[in-house]
Amino acid sequence: MAELLLFHHAQGLTAGCLSFADEVRAAGHVVHAPDLYDGKTFADLDDGVGYAREVGFDTIGERGRLAAEGLPNEIVYAGFSLGAMPAQMLAQTRPGAKGTLLFHGCVPPSEFGGSWPQGVPLQIHLMEADEWALEGDLDAARELDETVESAELFLYPGDRHLFADNSLPDYDESAATLLKQRVLSFLDNID
Repeated sequence: MAELLLFHHAQGLTAGCLSFADEVRAAGHVVHAPDLYDGKTFADLDDGVGYAREVGFDTIGERGRLAAEGLPNEIVYAGFSLGAMPAQMLAQTRPGAKGTLLFHGCVPPSEFGGSWPQGVPLQIHLMEADEWALEGDLDAARELDETVESAELFLYPGDRHLFADNSLPDYDESAATLLKQRVLSFLDNID
């Protein structure tokens, strides 16, 4: 059993994020899914990104850091798109991470002080033609995949962004099912 801190994407803590968390719980893992938006959700991705800009990306990161307080250091950090930012930041800066799962987003490790922590397994899941990923996330993901022994990059066919959130139009059932299988296998191998 793994313990996971899962951060939502720019549209907020949607029903799809909660459903994903419930599926991971049903597989026997502990999942914490904090709301970094104080209950706000957005039907449109651009509106959600606008809200994140208004609040400030540093504030979103700080809310993520605060969500980790009181939890063991030895957990898995995960995030959807915008939520990948606090997940990656915590994995790189908070000692003891058991693993990291980045869905629909990734930034260069230099954003959080340098290199990827030794021995921390990492999975990154992106669609190969996602316009958001093509703005730098895919390059960062490829860099991590090439330079970190414990990293795995999974590219899915298509151009959807939030393809693993079953409450949004970008949902892709076959890609999301494969992503969940890979995530559960990853979590089952966390010691």
